[in-house]
Amino acid sequence: MELPAEVLIHNELLNVKGGKGTLLQVSSEGYYEVNLTFGERVHRTLFPIQGTVLICRQPEDITRQDLEIER
Repeated sequence: MELPAEVLIHNELLNVKGGKGTLLQVSSEGYYEVNLTFGERVHRTLFPIQGTVLICRQPEDITRQDLEIER
């Protein structure tokens, strides 16, 4: 995923379900740095990697032949 990336955010601890944001950075200290939309305003937030799910807002192009899956 190239940064910045438009993402949907799920974090049970903060009760965020499908929050719209922009992933700015993945820190080696264990958090995602995200610009998250709250109402009409955007706030810089830090989400712990442990317990946070980020979903890219753009679906994958299933016709791509060069798609590589890491296991």
